[in-house]
Amino acid sequence: MRYDRQIKLSEVGNSGQEKLQDTSVLIVGVGGLGCPAAQYLAGAGIGKIGLMDHDRVSLSNLHRQILFCEGDIGKSKAQVAKEKLEQLNSEIRLVAIEEALTIENAERIFSEYDIILDGTDNFETKYLINDASILNEKPWVYASIYKNEGQLSVFNYQNGPTYRCLFPKTTRQNISCEATGVLGVTPGILGMLQATEVLKIILGVGKIFSGKLKIMNILSGSEQILNIQKKPTEIEKIRENGIIPVKIECRIKDAEQKYLDIREIFEQPKINSENVIQIPMSVLDERLWEIPKEEEILVFCQSGKRSKKVVELLRNEYGFEHLKNVEGGIETIIV
Repeated sequence: MRYDRQIKLSEVGNSGQEKLQDTSVLIVGVGGLGCPAAQYLAGAGIGKIGLMDHDRVSLSNLHRQILFCEGDIGKSKAQVAKEKLEQLNSEIRLVAIEEALTIENAERIFSEYDIILDGTDNFETKYLINDASILNEKPWVYASIYKNEGQLSVFNYQNGPTYRCLFPKTTRQNISCEATGVLGVTPGILGMLQATEVLKIILGVGKIFSGKLKIMNILSGSEQILNIQKKPTEIEKIRENGIIPVKIECRIKDAEQKYLDIREIFEQPKINSENVIQIPMSVLDERLWEIPKEEEILVFCQSGKRSKKVVELLRNEYGFEHLKNVEGGIETIIV
């Protein structure tokens, strides 16, 4: 009875439902994209769903990350998502992976799943997903958000184009929801479209967005579809050399000033300086002893929003009196 309405479809039937049950999907990033995608895939009866996210639920997540509620603030996103989805469908296997995707773990984790769904919001992780998918010969469903616009594609599907075929080079600056803002419905729509592509791949129906890039504007309702040209040399680089990390280094304008970088380890650009203390916000409470209390320290993140909260927290809760927030984030202090 659970799957009765979709089994009635000629494109699904009993055999299609069995295919869904026999398939495993890894969702990298349980946020604005990953939450709706996970709900629909769990509802459809995907046999195994991996929920990979090292982050914790915050108040600013709730307007778009619809698996979470106020009572979940401070809890592990991956674990909360697992618990919520188990209430939706107790007949499938849900795996919470409470760690960030890295060069060290990507191939191992990807090898355990049939399809990868990208719910991330930074370029370097998308390149990592791409490279690990090539090495494991896995298709992955891509989406990206910028303000009111979204992009959708399927990469590495049946020897089709990859992310590096579309974007051989990266930009230095990440464009995240934190920096630019986003309506909650935008990632919701794109996440559902990602889930649709996953179902189409499994069932072998419809037209897969392989070799195509769908660009849509939520406010205007406009859509555009671009063709992606396969570049075999970009693919062979990965097959021959393995995962190629995207690392962009820069330097601080004021080399004498001391800084605290509270961005996560995967965020770019990287700064190589003895005067920059690097402590990700997610482990800040464990490494407070590394922050000098008697010196002026400028605290920064990508946009200045997270660092502002950290400065307030460290002042009010731990007595740090010489911290200042870098308004505008990292791009205002580097060359």
